Amino acid sequence: MIINNVFGVDLGTSAVKIYSLHKNQTTTEKNMIAVRNQNQVIAVGNDAFEMFEKAPDCITVDCPVKNGNIADVAEVEIVLQTLLRRADHHIGHAPVIYFSAPVNMSEIEKRAYFAVSHAGNLKNPKVYLVDRAICDAIALGIPLTKTKGSMIVNIGAQNTEVSVISNEQVIISKNINIGGQQLNNAICDEIRRQDNLLVGKRTARRLKAVLATFSEQKEEARKVVGLNTLSGLPREGIVSSALVCQAVEMQVREIASEIKTFLERTPPQIGKCIYAEGIYLTGGTARIPAIDRYLKKMIGVEINLSSYYELCTIKGLEELIKHKPLQRWAYTIRKKK
Repeated sequence: MIINNVFGVDLGTSAVKIYSLHKNQTTTEKNMIAVRNQNQVIAVGNDAFEMFEKAPDCITVDCPVKNGNIADVAEVEIVLQTLLRRADHHIGHAPVIYFSAPVNMSEIEKRAYFAVSHAGNLKNPKVYLVDRAICDAIALGIPLTKTKGSMIVNIGAQNTEVSVISNEQVIISKNINIGGQQLNNAICDEIRRQDNLLVGKRTARRLKAVLATFSEQKEEARKVVGLNTLSGLPREGIVSSALVCQAVEMQVREIASEIKTFLERTPPQIGKCIYAEGIYLTGGTARIPAIDRYLKKMIGVEINLSSYYELCTIKGLEELIKHKPLQRWAYTIRKKK
């Protein structure tokens, strides 16, 4: 029997990534839960996502994490325990769980991570938190003990976290309320405005994946099915890459503007290091082709694009779990190092 299995958990708004030391592998599932009549859980993870925008009115499909923070403790508890067992049946008697967490959390928000871990049948786990930016820095290979100024931009599902690391810690951080889902919403809005066609967020997400780009490419298009906003009847439509790129660019331009303002307010001696080193970019939205070149043009600083994208944070947790010296950056609710 495994006594102390160790897990790394990245509770993202869109997906939950879990690393199991016992199996030495990472699993990813959608951070969603389907509830019938407000009290009966019928699906969790990818199974719940399959019901998204398809379920009848009596079934609610939602994400219990909003803007990177736990919004519903009870639902996150169910999601976490279900997905932990899917990731590794050998949870062990007293598992150790390392959570990646936003930097600027209140004490109540920190306690939520402990609440979802100690409820249910996890058998008294040991719980540690690690700042998300620290996890990203580890995965990116940033020397935490040596850097005098490193900026990391993580474009998540509902928000963009901009953090500056210096003196072995995150010294300043800012949340921008724009992420992948806002890009999806912008695509939906632009299709409705230009074509009088109402499409779902899942459709917008697929369009973003195949048509969004910041590089020069020949015009492409995709056929979609939605509702005519005038008649309310289903109809087909053609969505061009130009439309998708226009919607995406408006959101990314605002992110760039916020980053530039944030950088200008960074202490000069740290800002000098960031300009010399460049800004590190990660997160799922970083997959959009040439987004690094676009941000460089808008901000005026070199952009170092992570090859891990949305898996960057969990990769950092994996390294922290495997290398004991890195565990000094993990902390409990009672004491943050």
